[in-house]
Amino acid sequence: MGVISVRLNKEEDRILKKLSDYYGMDKSTLIKKSLYELYENVVDLDFIEKFEKKEKRGKTSFVTAEEILNL
Repeated sequence: MGVISVRLNKEEDRILKKLSDYYGMDKSTLIKKSLYELYENVVDLDFIEKFEKKEKRGKTSFVTAEEILNL
């Protein structure tokens, strides 16, 4: 398991404490949760970018809700 040390200025520490209190999480858990949420954003944006490139090449297709329900 990796261990890191993060230096926060007073304002950053105040924000982290406020978020920790608000969400009822310890600071370490809150930082890990934030890390995963940021990573999820990157993965989502990558997926969207790939879809848009595929769409520009005319390689996408769509189905109606009725078609999905009839499968």
